[in-house]
Amino acid sequence: MKALVLDGVNQPLQLRDVPTPQPGPGEVLVQLRAAALNHRDVWIQKGQYAGLRFPCILGSDGAGIITAVGEGAPAELLHQKVVINPGQGWGDNPAAQSRAFTILGLPAQGTFAEYVAVPARYIYAKPAHLSFEQAAALPLGGVTAYRATFTRAGLRPGERVLITGVGGGVALLALQMAVAIGAEVWVTSGSEEKINRAVAMGARGGASYRTLKWAEELVQRAGGAFDVIVDSAAGPGFNDLLDVAAPGGRIVFFGGTQGAITQMPPAKVFWKQLSILGSTMGTEQDFADMVRLFEQYQIVPVVDEQFPLSQGEHAMRRMDEGLQFGKIVLQINS
Repeated sequence: MKALVLDGVNQPLQLRDVPTPQPGPGEVLVQLRAAALNHRDVWIQKGQYAGLRFPCILGSDGAGIITAVGEGAPAELLHQKVVINPGQGWGDNPAAQSRAFTILGLPAQGTFAEYVAVPARYIYAKPAHLSFEQAAALPLGGVTAYRATFTRAGLRPGERVLITGVGGGVALLALQMAVAIGAEVWVTSGSEEKINRAVAMGARGGASYRTLKWAEELVQRAGGAFDVIVDSAAGPGFNDLLDVAAPGGRIVFFGGTQGAITQMPPAKVFWKQLSILGSTMGTEQDFADMVRLFEQYQIVPVVDEQFPLSQGEHAMRRMDEGLQFGKIVLQINS
């Protein structure tokens, strides 16, 4: 089969012929029709990730058709159109992942290939209203957004929620789900264009975090502080989130692209009775609930740009630039 292979740190992805995997006991073979990129792929390429092993095939997100089943896997899965849950081995504790938890695309070979073999328990029916490209945009970002927004922060219809850094895949998926259930959604971004596009998708409004008094001005425009804040940046700007959180508010973050949270005033946390929550990926139940929500509300993930598999390295550079609005998708076996 054809696959994009990463030979080492800071090396470009190379399209080459590699052996087609065979499904082992309890596994299925998925002929991939589309795969989506995540920042995780770029971090691995740059060597900024634990447990690096080369050569490797990156890619955590994928959708396709099952073409073979291994011993013990349900025979009725054959020929089914599916989406893959990339989080494997969560464990028995729904509160936190086990030490055995892994993400598809390292250490296991990932979805930037024509075929991938995965345990059948991590296969879910592709939502019928989505194309393969749209479905591939869903898994890692979708389950991360769902767990952060609903399982951890407990967002409810009618609550006011702030989603920071809109334009990234997880933030946009959180936006779409929050709008769908009837929450009042506001956003931040460094780009006015991205804020305007988020408003077109159902957000009430937004603010540029590059503006000096954005926090104060946004609370005034929104008519009050925020019950839930969903963040992926952390860093020095995290203290602004304490200011815009309502008393009893919940702040959940699933990333730290701006670095460590420093000099947090403790009184702002305890006097306002704030909950500060960490979140990453999600359980199998989170994934199933996320897919069900997308089906129930017929939500369509935002696809930024599509590339053929042969242009995978070019797609990686677009991800690295951070200019995308939505998910970058590779078309495979189309």
